[in-house]
Amino acid sequence: MCIFFCTFVPDFQTNKYNFMNTKHFLLCILGAMCLTGCYHKPATPRGSFAKGADVSWLSEMEHDSVRFYDPAGKEGDCLDIMQQLGMNAVRLRVWVNHSTGWSNKPDVVAQAKRAAKQGLRVMIDIHYSDFFADPSHQTIPAAWQNYSYDQLCEAVREHTLDVLYALKEAGVKPEWVQIGNETPKGMLWPVGRVTDLSLPSDTSSLNHWDEYAGFTAVGYKAAKEAFPDITVIVHVDNAYLYRDWFWKAMEQHGGLFDMIGLSHYPMMTAWSGISWQEANRRAEENIRALIANFHRPVMIAEIGMMNWGISEYDSVAAESNIVMTDFLTRIADIDSCAGVFYWEPQVYGGWRPAEYIPLGWGGYDMGSFTPQGQPSPALRTLFH
Repeated sequence: MCIFFCTFVPDFQTNKYNFMNTKHFLLCILGAMCLTGCYHKPATPRGSFAKGADVSWLSEMEHDSVRFYDPAGKEGDCLDIMQQLGMNAVRLRVWVNHSTGWSNKPDVVAQAKRAAKQGLRVMIDIHYSDFFADPSHQTIPAAWQNYSYDQLCEAVREHTLDVLYALKEAGVKPEWVQIGNETPKGMLWPVGRVTDLSLPSDTSSLNHWDEYAGFTAVGYKAAKEAFPDITVIVHVDNAYLYRDWFWKAMEQHGGLFDMIGLSHYPMMTAWSGISWQEANRRAEENIRALIANFHRPVMIAEIGMMNWGISEYDSVAAESNIVMTDFLTRIADIDSCAGVFYWEPQVYGGWRPAEYIPLGWGGYDMGSFTPQGQPSPALRTLFH
């Protein structure tokens, strides 16, 4: 930011202030021009609807020399391109100590600082793992192996504070933080593993609700210690599933959270016999019910549409835009729906992160840039 000073002297006869001379006046004009040139678009006000993107892979993609283009085909900065379309927030994941060095604290702090400088709001997604945490994987970090429950609680507290205070020192004030990622089955397995309480009682040995809720409470309190007004999210997958048992158990066992986070991938539900139309309808119904019954706002912390290779792209992109439009229309009048974050929209062209290669995984096929590296219709619809 550029700072300028204008010098005024009082005119006691007229009781007004005048510029000392033309030179100072011109300096003020130049200062104002400097300020305008250095100024970044201010963040959308806290609490307004978030139009976001999880861009956790962006720094690695830029390291790999991936290029991004605006709708007119002009090469540019990926965040700038999406912000010009209306994006106002980013989401960044944090792993404890992943082998590639990406999505660790230094990477996340650098990305968050960059986003905040551009006036983008920031969500931090703490996985409490060395790799992706999701409903099938909630692996305790290598450094925390063999910890007791109390030791894991302390590790959760220290890691949360470590990440958030690093952001504070960098001048970043996150608006939201997730305590865990997609945790309908708990986190830090097996200590904090849970299962559906509506299932037969022979699964009760997995229902470590006191431990799991305890982890969320520790993370919540640590987050509030670092940033008292931060919004703490607990996040589960499959927005079309109501799962009232989960949120009831969370409250009953002392879990703490300010906001409910959901993932929604409507074009994937066909594999389980549910059309995207029905998935969107159920997700809308679920969001409304969660808000009414648990008295908390809901954030769509992840959304994704299909975005396949060049040969299939045109037809898939058109359908993806229809699906996105339908979903956004359904939630448009839900006052306590806090926003929507697209998961890694900037991925295109079969790019793979370093951690996928030794696993033999293919490229992520639900990004939302075209094969030419431009924002897709569905992404433009989300950010509009």
